[in-house]
Amino acid sequence: MHPPPVCGVDEAGRGPWAGPVAAAAVILDARCIPEGVNDSKKLNPKARERLEAEIKASALAWCVAFASVEEIAELNILHATGLAMHRAVAGLQVAAAHALVDGNYAFKLPCPVKTVVGGDALSLSIGAASILAKTARDRLMRELDETYPGYGFAAHKGYNAPVHVEALRTLGPCPIHRRAWRPVRLVLEGRDPADLEDAA
Repeated sequence: MHPPPVCGVDEAGRGPWAGPVAAAAVILDARCIPEGVNDSKKLNPKARERLEAEIKASALAWCVAFASVEEIAELNILHATGLAMHRAVAGLQVAAAHALVDGNYAFKLPCPVKTVVGGDALSLSIGAASILAKTARDRLMRELDETYPGYGFAAHKGYNAPVHVEALRTLGPCPIHRRAWRPVRLVLEGRDPADLEDAA
């Protein structure tokens, strides 16, 4: 008898100033796990892209989902992350009996959840999910860089970077900026987003 399918779940993009948050769910095939699966932050872009293709080809099921900038504004980043994770687990081609989720917050998902602190380095299925979430979000941010040129999204993916600060200062926020984020809010108030320590 086969063990009940367990999916690993992880997110990418909780901290950036711009763009959606991504989540992935992966049910690995224990007989065919790509070599080198690890926390996506410990892998270079070339390794992540290689593993993305291998995970998608060998996994029993996988799904990547997003929560939009509008949903982040409406729900807050924690609950928007949970929404993206729920969509990813619900979208699996094989229903998961349990989910292993990176971190210590038990999001409400379509199946029972076990949290694993540092799980993207401890669990192969969570590591695989971290890779799929990261590569999918990075790809989307490269596409959005073409839609909203001048911000450098292809390079920094919406995170804090000097070029991003300068673009916010000169261009102002664009539609994919998270306007509740302090640096973005400071721009809207006519203040310097780089001067966070003086912000209330």
